[in-house]
Amino acid sequence: MTAVLPERSRTHEGPDAPADLLARLALAPAARPAVVAGDRELTFAALRAEAMRIAGRLAARGIGPESVVALCLPRGASLVAALIGTLTAGAAYLPVDPKLPAERRRYLVEDSGADLVVVADAAAQSPAPGVAAVTVAELTAPEGAEAAFAPVPVTGDTLAYVIYTSGSTGRPKGVEIGRAAASALLAELEGAGIAATEGGRVGWNASPSFDASVQQWVRVCRGDTLVMIDDETRADPALLAALIDEQALTDLDITPSHADPLLDLLTADGGPRPLTLLVGGEAISPALWRRLGERGAQGVLRTVNLYGPTECTVDSTAGWVDPADAPHIGSVLPGLRMRVLDEKLGPVAEGESGELYLAGPRVGRGYRRRPGLTAERFVADSGEAAAYGGRMYRTGDLVRLLPGGRLAYLGRADGQVKLRGHRIELPEIEAALTAMPEIAEAAVVLRDDVHGAPGLVAYHRGSVSGSELRSRLTAALPAYMVPAAFVALGRFPTTTNGKLDRAALPAPAATAADRTAPTAAEGMTRSQELIAGVWASVLGASRIGADDNFFKLGGHSLLAIKLVSRVRAELRVALPVKAVYANPRLRDLAAHIDTLVEATAAAAAERQDG
Repeated sequence: MTAVLPERSRTHEGPDAPADLLARLALAPAARPAVVAGDRELTFAALRAEAMRIAGRLAARGIGPESVVALCLPRGASLVAALIGTLTAGAAYLPVDPKLPAERRRYLVEDSGADLVVVADAAAQSPAPGVAAVTVAELTAPEGAEAAFAPVPVTGDTLAYVIYTSGSTGRPKGVEIGRAAASALLAELEGAGIAATEGGRVGWNASPSFDASVQQWVRVCRGDTLVMIDDETRADPALLAALIDEQALTDLDITPSHADPLLDLLTADGGPRPLTLLVGGEAISPALWRRLGERGAQGVLRTVNLYGPTECTVDSTAGWVDPADAPHIGSVLPGLRMRVLDEKLGPVAEGESGELYLAGPRVGRGYRRRPGLTAERFVADSGEAAAYGGRMYRTGDLVRLLPGGRLAYLGRADGQVKLRGHRIELPEIEAALTAMPEIAEAAVVLRDDVHGAPGLVAYHRGSVSGSELRSRLTAALPAYMVPAAFVALGRFPTTTNGKLDRAALPAPAATAADRTAPTAAEGMTRSQELIAGVWASVLGASRIGADDNFFKLGGHSLLAIKLVSRVRAELRVALPVKAVYANPRLRDLAAHIDTLVEATAAAAAERQDG
């Protein structure tokens, strides 16, 4: 299927429009590495050749401008080739992370009206039965003489990609971004001195389904090398720090939550420019801001704080981290214009707070197949572009206007939250809960006190246990949207006018812990008792049993990192984060640690004997 382009009063064409991404890609040195991945490496010559083969075979299937190709591929060299090949055919790509629940993948493909799905191998099937699938190997197989790199001509408004975000109505919504907007993003990162290293080596750290990934893949179009970071490395700060050194990364996009445990593992490499950390996705705490700034003063890294909604092509503002400053999100990038408005859409004065609106050529086309929602969020520009019908995007974010045009982020004006870099509409989780016939009422909130860290808490009234709710939601929602704690209530607190009183909802610790039936502590081995103590501290639980599961007790990736750090400190064992995922049950993790201890002791004895 193809989508009808929305009417636009201005296009991205003209002498000041940035060069198309693929026009720049054509100029990258042929022998330079374009993609470095665990599975294989591609030079720029090889990447362009694969892109042409993919584009030709897509065109033979009727794929072209305004078509949407769903890429259901893991992070790797084949994903980059398929993405560039789709753009080379003039089409748009839809990222569908293969790790998402099956129902979520089906919804993304069907709701977007995708014309084709690209899968990893013959064993993989299309997420949506009615949409044809083709393997990436079929698209890239060599055949006869190689054609010169010649992308299908497109306009600046031609659709480049569709990325889905959480939906306030209970359904995720697809954001449409045009080709010129993506090209402008790269040009502005360069102009702001963020993408500064010529021939840089950029870590692709984000999920393809997360818009920060766009900020990473556009870099290959200017001749930078993309270094693909696998899931195990992403989850383990020690492995990530080692990869930064081994691959001589110049740039790494990362959320504040994942930057924090990485900082102390980074060292200055003596190169001409320190590592650039592009931090975004959630607010930076004052303590982390100071630490980032101090590491910058030591020459270890330089950090830029980036803010931007998916609807405005990833990054909208940028601010360099200086320990002398309070946390801020910087100033608007040149491809956008900002308005800080009060409830009557009047401009606020410096020092005052208001809602942030963004206008300009990097504002997206709208929500795919959602004209009503598009009209609600993409509104008439109240500023200088009002005379010719320009649009601005209503972000829903509250900010304070600081001197010099900088902005301080104050939070959301609605039910949307940011958690570990992910944008989450709480009503979407609530809708998934109340869709269960046994649940009469549900509410989800983000609290700062869940197991000693921010986390989602689901409150419910009904006959389903917390463990069953977690299991059902895990099958329907991405992992980052599954609450860390579930609290059963007999009745929900209300305000004097009868509305839900969210401030009166009890903390998770006030209710019975959601866990499997615990084994008595006296029945544990010594190592199990030690691990249980660490778990109790990390998870904030009062009673842990040998058969309990770390993730069913509310553990997640950041708590797994904290767990590994505590185990290393208290038990003197170098435990990789992947061991927690491979052994989520306490007795299994304790047995694994016992094996590591024995192996370490045996190696030490052998060295001593030698």
